[in-house]
Amino acid sequence: MNVKVAKTAGFCFGVERAVNTVYDEAGKGISPIYTLGPIIHNENVVSDLEKRGVRVIESEEELENLNEGTLVIRSHGVPERIYKLLDSKGIRYVDSTCPFVKKIHNIVKDASDKGYYVIVTGDRDHPEVEGICGYCHSRDLIVIKSSDDAEKIDIDISRKICIVSQTTFNYEKFQEIVEIINKKGYDIIVSNTICSATRERQREASELASCSDVMIVIGGRNSSNTQKLYDICSEKCANTYYIQTLDDLELRQLELFKNVGITAGASTPKNIIEEVFKECQKR
Repeated sequence: MNVKVAKTAGFCFGVERAVNTVYDEAGKGISPIYTLGPIIHNENVVSDLEKRGVRVIESEEELENLNEGTLVIRSHGVPERIYKLLDSKGIRYVDSTCPFVKKIHNIVKDASDKGYYVIVTGDRDHPEVEGICGYCHSRDLIVIKSSDDAEKIDIDISRKICIVSQTTFNYEKFQEIVEIINKKGYDIIVSNTICSATRERQREASELASCSDVMIVIGGRNSSNTQKLYDICSEKCANTYYIQTLDDLELRQLELFKNVGITAGASTPKNIIEEVFKECQKR
């Protein structure tokens, strides 16, 4: 069996930075330590951090009840109001927002202040998108994720429009959406804020899936970027499997194939990827 792992599989810069930050804070022995939402969409990492005293806060309401401790802001970022809330309560926080996400915040804030209508391409319920929307200082914002959504847009033609994207959005879909909106005749400013690591990961996954008999995509079930990798690989390889760990993989099924490709989302630790790779090599 020929097994190949995508070079870009696993932690991206922003995720690795955020995870290292939480471990560093936990290692200081100062408690309590919190994250607003899981630091990454990976159950193994979150479980390990819990053993080290890191607690996950699940809601803004829960955050409002905090009176002590340190909050680590994850790579997804948070709405502007969260910083104001933390400052008003005097809660110490460490900001691990990915610099690429911070850039989007600044673009949206500036465009909103200048009177632009803001369009965000991405998953409305994803924490990164929720954070991005929190920097628009008006109600003139819409989140869309498909060409159909773009076709339905009916904004006053006199309005200037600023288009940004969730960093992990599918690049080809983003291009399609921008083209549809542009053809409607709007005066638009387009900021392609899909990070380069995401584009490269998606491109490499597509190429690897095209020459593989079976494709294994590793990542948390709630990981948006892993789901997009799975969708991309499924289009190129009919035998594509989405797993979180080696335990989810039916190894006997792999014995039917010769060429196996492996990729992983940005929240997947290196040790899980290596474990799957080594087990596949034994077949």
